Amino acid sequence: MEGKRKRGGCCGWFIALVILALVAGAVVYTVKKRFGGRSGSDKPDPVPGPPGAVDQKYSSALKTSLKFFDIQKSGKLVDNKIPWRGDSALKDGSPASLDLSKGMYDAGDNMKFGFPMAFTASVLSWAILEYGDQMDHVGQLESAQDSLKWITDFLIAAHPSENTLYIQVGDPGVDHGCWQKPEDMKEKRPLIRINASCPGSDIAAETAAAMASASLVFKKTDSTYSSTLLKHAKQLFTFADKNRGSYSENIPEVATYYNSTGYGDELLWAAGWLYHATGDDSYLEYVTGQNGEDYANWGNPTWFSWDNKLAGAQVLLARVSFFKGKDISNSHGSGLQKYRKTAEAVMCGMLPDSPTLTKSRTDSGLIWVSEWNSLQHPVASAFLAAIYSDYMLTSQTPNLKCGSDYFRPSDLRNFAKSQADYVLGKNPVGMSFLVGYGDKFPQFVHHRGASIPKDENPGCKDGFKWLESTDPNPNEATGALVGGPFLNETFIDSRNNTMQTEPTTYNSAFIVGLLSSLVTTSSIAQSFT
Repeated sequence: MEGKRKRGGCCGWFIALVILALVAGAVVYTVKKRFGGRSGSDKPDPVPGPPGAVDQKYSSALKTSLKFFDIQKSGKLVDNKIPWRGDSALKDGSPASLDLSKGMYDAGDNMKFGFPMAFTASVLSWAILEYGDQMDHVGQLESAQDSLKWITDFLIAAHPSENTLYIQVGDPGVDHGCWQKPEDMKEKRPLIRINASCPGSDIAAETAAAMASASLVFKKTDSTYSSTLLKHAKQLFTFADKNRGSYSENIPEVATYYNSTGYGDELLWAAGWLYHATGDDSYLEYVTGQNGEDYANWGNPTWFSWDNKLAGAQVLLARVSFFKGKDISNSHGSGLQKYRKTAEAVMCGMLPDSPTLTKSRTDSGLIWVSEWNSLQHPVASAFLAAIYSDYMLTSQTPNLKCGSDYFRPSDLRNFAKSQADYVLGKNPVGMSFLVGYGDKFPQFVHHRGASIPKDENPGCKDGFKWLESTDPNPNEATGALVGGPFLNETFIDSRNNTMQTEPTTYNSAFIVGLLSSLVTTSSIAQSFT
């Protein structure tokens, strides 16, 4: 009996040890899951050093993506890199005795819409400020800066006095009634402007954001140009703030194409950039005081786009909290924390394993919000995620808390990579949506210049035969990021399928930013000044 009791005791102890091991294993697994699959959750990841090894995939894609800006340039082309493009719109601005020949065409048409053009400049500036060292590492910084200056030269010319801003060149009704290359345009190019009696706080503030951010880009290389940009930015912000109103409400005819749903986000976005460009605390007071209460929508994450800048403003102002938090007064600090908390909610909505993830995505994991230009939102989201990941790494912030779970900077970077990889061909149709990258990409891009042979010069109506042609585009719109897939992840490569095959310059700014963040194996957030 005694022997049996001994055997029974050993068995009991063995079972107890097994149960204890299982419990311990479960605890370890839970901790690892909750902390982004890593133990030692309070220990931050190492701060990355100078740009690491180049990822050739992203480097090649970045070089490709920057070429679309050259395709979109208006005016007298200097050192033209696109063989099927030439000088165009040389008399733009002449009705007002201005030279508005520069700038960029909006998409596949020949219009210059100031609202998305200024936003393109803001995003491109941000990309250069965060990742200019990485662009330089792969020989693409000069190209990015040149494209930015082509836009800001136009914006300076479009702002001839403190309270006047020209916001559109061309008549979209006439323009969309023609199918011709920009080099062949002979139609009148009317101008639309805002002023004190017909204000547009949204577009004036967006232009201020573009100029303030660009002033930082050129601060070291051309201080005079940088100062000029900053002067215009300050004037336009004051104009936008003191003469409040939506440009698409005051000028209803522009609402068909780029209707603004409000101006509060642009005011905060511009003030955020002006704080970074000037260091003036009055801009922090602006975003953390009553204007923040009125417009920031704290606690409610949104999508970053040409119409809604809130997510971008929240991440931009979180930057202040990450790197200057100790130097900020308590009155501003509490407001900045609200921006940072909302930026965290934006990040948590993106992460696939987050308990608060958004359901707005395809079965393959692509963020999907709109059937028109569907790639804008995933690429913009991935760009913000990459930036936020680098803020966390550089500031030695170990974790991001989403609900009851925790995630590492690497989780955000992996999400950013997943969206970039989808765009570059890792998707159900096996197609790169970046024209000119990979073995398979769209051949019927909705783009006038790309669709008409170089040696043809059709009139306004004669060119429609190339819109309807069943042949692929004779000219490659290299670097164009097309609209993208439908929710069911299908894609119809047709010039008449504007939803899916038309590219835009602001999409290009987003993809340039995203690819720049991934072009080397490590990156670190640096001072803007």
